[in-house]
Amino acid sequence: MFENIGLSIQGIWNHKLRSLLTMLGIIIGIASIIAIVSTIKGTNEQIKEQLIGAGNNVVTVRLCQGSETYEMQYSGIPDGVPVLTEETRAKLADIDGAVDATLYNQRSWTDGMIYRGDTGFSGVLRGVDGHYFAVNGYDVYLGRDFSQRDFDRFSKVAILDQSAAAGLFPGENPLGQVVEIKKEPFTVIGVVAHSTAYEPSISSVEEYYTYLGNDSGAVYIPGPLWPLVCQYDEPQTVDVQARTTDEMTAVGKSAADIINDGLYVKDDSNLSYNSSDVLERAQSLQQLANATNQQLVWIASISLLVGGIGVMNIMLVTVTERTREIGLKKAIGARKSRILWQFLTEAAVLTSLGGIIGVLAGIGMAQLVSRLSGSPTAISVPAIFLAVLFSMVIGIVFGLMPAVKAANLNPIDALRRE
Repeated sequence: MFENIGLSIQGIWNHKLRSLLTMLGIIIGIASIIAIVSTIKGTNEQIKEQLIGAGNNVVTVRLCQGSETYEMQYSGIPDGVPVLTEETRAKLADIDGAVDATLYNQRSWTDGMIYRGDTGFSGVLRGVDGHYFAVNGYDVYLGRDFSQRDFDRFSKVAILDQSAAAGLFPGENPLGQVVEIKKEPFTVIGVVAHSTAYEPSISSVEEYYTYLGNDSGAVYIPGPLWPLVCQYDEPQTVDVQARTTDEMTAVGKSAADIINDGLYVKDDSNLSYNSSDVLERAQSLQQLANATNQQLVWIASISLLVGGIGVMNIMLVTVTERTREIGLKKAIGARKSRILWQFLTEAAVLTSLGGIIGVLAGIGMAQLVSRLSGSPTAISVPAIFLAVLFSMVIGIVFGLMPAVKAANLNPIDALRRE
């Protein structure tokens, strides 16, 4: 085998230009496929990051009526929907594929609800538990986080995000300052910010409300104080952090099933907890992109067929040129299988070299396309191995006929041929 490979490389080197022209179809086909696959993978990752975010993998499970989010500030407290307990939160955190879970209440567009002196704030008010900031990827960069003592003693303390701090306390240090929430004084103890900043792509009203807190600002208070400002114990919304982005859908559906088992609503109320399907929307966009790009892959594969035909043609020429050599080898005892494998190996080595050069050219093309168009690319290692392997298979398939022809030559006729 190694002897055949050595002879094949020597033959390719002795006919460098002819070998390069023969490999050209393979090089172009493999390079095109690698570039397209890299672009597809990069686009898919970009779709995920734009819709979901870059890293915290949080899926939201909220109370819905039919397909619409149930708004308690307008529709009142629903019958048969209990307040979720710490025991339920622990069950959600233990879901296979989940990292942690948090329970919280929320009021959006709280105009006239939060004040600092005469300055009003319109944004989001959330009553959170001790897991909220970690699950949603927030860091406290000024002051401190809520402590267990704040929850146990119903301390009137608040944490602001950067937008709320800038709106309520422009140019000032908010720590120790007082804000009024429904005329109740709360002392600011901290300011939070996303540990990984990203800008999601908002394309619907539902997505707008999902990411509302990122743009308009949010004020956070301990969850046990929620009835103080909203007068009622309200069912919470749930955020579950999945281990990976691909596990978000399964984790969200499992979480919704666990919560719905505790509901006691009438069948005609159409109330249930539903998980957000952001990942499913991302996957549908990815499938659309893949369907388009797969057509490009098939078109690029045509050049591989052309390259394979070129390999067959040049190997037939090689057999004709080396007829006397084949006859001599057979005359001194070489078997058909030895001749067959020699020419198959030469064809496989020729196309494999074309595949390797094509992979390098494809990576270069992908980077060039990325810089010119601004679209992301992600090199697929499995695609590289498959491309080289496929190019080797092409050499074997299209080199088979010339190899069989060489192996079946009559040694006497071969030696007679000039």
